[in-house]
Amino acid sequence: MSTPGAGGSGPRRPTMADVARLAGVSLKTVSRVVNNVPTVDRELAERVTSAVAELGFRRNDMARNLRAGNTSATVGLLIEDLANPFYAGIAAAAAQYALEHDTMLITASSEENAGRERALLLEMCQRRVDGLLVVPAGDADHVYLRPEIERGTPVVFLDRPPRNLLADTVLIDNAGGARQAIEHLVAAGHERIGVISDWLSISTMAERLTAAQEALERAGVPYRADLIKYGLHTVPDAQAAVTEMLAGPEPPTAIFALNNRLTLGALGALDNRLRPDAPGGTPGHPPRTPHHGATPDAPHRRTTPDTQGAMDAQGAMVELVGFDDFETAAFVPWRLTVVSYDVREIGRMGAELLFRRIAGDRSRPRKVVVPTELIVRSVG
Repeated sequence: MSTPGAGGSGPRRPTMADVARLAGVSLKTVSRVVNNVPTVDRELAERVTSAVAELGFRRNDMARNLRAGNTSATVGLLIEDLANPFYAGIAAAAAQYALEHDTMLITASSEENAGRERALLLEMCQRRVDGLLVVPAGDADHVYLRPEIERGTPVVFLDRPPRNLLADTVLIDNAGGARQAIEHLVAAGHERIGVISDWLSISTMAERLTAAQEALERAGVPYRADLIKYGLHTVPDAQAAVTEMLAGPEPPTAIFALNNRLTLGALGALDNRLRPDAPGGTPGHPPRTPHHGATPDAPHRRTTPDTQGAMDAQGAMVELVGFDDFETAAFVPWRLTVVSYDVREIGRMGAELLFRRIAGDRSRPRKVVVPTELIVRSVG
């Protein structure tokens, strides 16, 4: 239940005074109940508790911090993995924008867990942050945030859209980037193209995989279920999947990895193919020796003297395209192309939208799409 704002300005957060009026008790009694003072009469405490639940009142921890002399302006940022450079870039940009607006940024990680996400975001609301930036967990339902938005806490979603909630969103052009990657590989002469994806419950993965499949179909590339692997969430998952693909009777001549973790796993599998002494290595293949020109074993791969790749089990080179750029991509010892975009722009634009809402912008929710581009990071 929200409380009407003055002058019809929309709902506001209920206060202890609202709770006191509804419960028919004094403000001091409400204060003692919400601060868990044990000596409050049981019947009075139950009336206060009932009013708190009906109004959706939350104790203002920020006000307590103010009385202690702490900072007042804060926004919360929830990301998926603090160690992932993608999320680190978002956090750095959001933190810089917050700093420029004399605001402290509180950052937490949900580890792709919907329950943890909910608990962390509601805890931030309990602390009365001025707004939230959220990279949502893959299978989360965000209807629980609707009361918080109605009470005046703006929320902006980053990288992935919310589920069952209207809110500002900053997204990457996932479909466009995936199409670019497949069109690049098809133009290079590949027909056996492996695609590796994270969990499909993550909207970005589902969107990228769908766009890649559609691009392959438009290009007339035959469907190969054995070359589509999904549910790969870690670097070892991706490495094992690519190793299995390369060991098959008709291995791929190209791999499209749908995020940076999967690209690293694919690189590990390809590197093992080039080192006979490594686990999964291919005996008889000298390390990093380019294979120039099409052969009966690789009829769909056109190569040139300046093109270098890792070899599959039959000696044909394997080209790699990864969605997401990363700092060390230029140092990979074979050809690597990435679907790149300005990751910091996601954090900056999200923060800009959030601060507009905090300042009173009540326009319709916006969707901002960050463009992608295909960049050859290493030619081997």
